[in-house]
Amino acid sequence: MRGHVNPQSMLFSYVSPDSRVSAAHPLRRINAVADQVLRGLSPTFAEMYSTVGRPSIPPERLLKSEVLIALYSVRSRRLYCERLDTDLLFRWFLDMSLDEPGFEHSTFSQHSERLMAHAVAQRFFDAVVAVARREDLLSDEHFTVDGTLIEAWASLKSVTPKKPSTPAAPPDDPGNPTVDFHGDRRTNVTHQSTTDPEARLARKGAGKEAKLCFSGHVLMENRHGLCVDLQIAPATGTAERDAALAMLRRQARRGIRPTTVGADRGYHCRDFVRRLRQRGIRPHLACIRGRRIAGLDGRTTRHASDRLSQRLRKKVEEIFGWMKTIGGLRKSRFRGVARTQQATYLVGAAYNLLRLSRLRSLTAEG
Repeated sequence: MRGHVNPQSMLFSYVSPDSRVSAAHPLRRINAVADQVLRGLSPTFAEMYSTVGRPSIPPERLLKSEVLIALYSVRSRRLYCERLDTDLLFRWFLDMSLDEPGFEHSTFSQHSERLMAHAVAQRFFDAVVAVARREDLLSDEHFTVDGTLIEAWASLKSVTPKKPSTPAAPPDDPGNPTVDFHGDRRTNVTHQSTTDPEARLARKGAGKEAKLCFSGHVLMENRHGLCVDLQIAPATGTAERDAALAMLRRQARRGIRPTTVGADRGYHCRDFVRRLRQRGIRPHLACIRGRRIAGLDGRTTRHASDRLSQRLRKKVEEIFGWMKTIGGLRKSRFRGVARTQQATYLVGAAYNLLRLSRLRSLTAEG
C-alpha cells in the first residue's frame, strides 16, 4: 500500500533530541569528556559575568559550539547558526530543547573579547590535556615539536610600504583596487599589510610564492600523539625554534621535564641544540648532512631511541593535517596573533577531545 504525505503537523510532540541520537554515536563520547572539562571551568565562568542583569548565553554552549564548528568543518559562524536551527544533533550536543531559539552569529563576536580577556580558550585546551594526563594517556618524557604556516586573513594587495616615498594615487576600485607590484621588492622590513599588520610575508620553500602568514607551532607527546601545547607567532626565520623553547618552558613550569624532543631539519642548529642540552633534554633531530653541531653527534644518533623518535615525530603531521583540513585552520578567519591563537586553542581542544574519546573507547574494549 502506498504511503501518503500528511501536511498537517501534530499539535504536540514528545520527542527529545536525545532520543534521535544513536547510543553508539561518536559524539556521545566527545560530549562526556567536554562536559567533564566544562564543569571544572565553572568557577572561571562565574568570574566572567556579573551576578545581576540579563542572563547571557551560557559560555559552556559557546565553547561547545566552537568544538562543533571544528569537528564538522563549518565554514563560518553565520552558517553554524543557520544549521543550529535545523540540526537535532547540534541541539542535543548543546543541551538545547527544540523550543529554544538559536544564536545570532554576532553573539560569538560579542563574547569573543570576553573569552580572550580571561584566557578561556587556553584554559579549556589545558583542561582537556589535564584529563588525558590524569588518565595516564600522556607521555611526560618524549615529545615532538614542529611548525607550519597558517595563511592570514589578508590579501597581498594590502601590502604597502611602511614609509611611502610618494603619495599614493586614489584606488580605481576601493573594494578591489588594481595593484601591480611585479618587479618591486617587498620585504617584511620595508612593507606590511594594512589589513593585518601582524601578518608576515613568508613562503614554504624555495620557488614557492610568498603569502601573508602566521606561524603555528605544536608540542606533541609521543605516546598517543596528543597535542599538549600550541603557539601562534609572527612568521619569522627563527619562529619555529623560539616557539619550541617557549612551549618547553611552559611545560617546565607545570613540572613536566621532557627527556627527549624530536624535530625535523629546521631545528638542526647550534643554538637550539645548546638550549635543549642546558635543560637536560636529548635532541632527537633530523640532521642536515655535512653540518656538525656540538651536542648532537653519534653518541646521540646511534641509539635506537633516536630512530624511534624520528619515526614517531611524523605523527605531528596528523595534527596539522586535521587542524587545517577539518578544523578550518588552513587560513585564519581572524586578524592578529591573539585572535588566531584563541581560535587555534579551540581547534586544538576539539582535536584532543576527538583523540581522547577514541582512546577511551579502545581502553574500554581492551
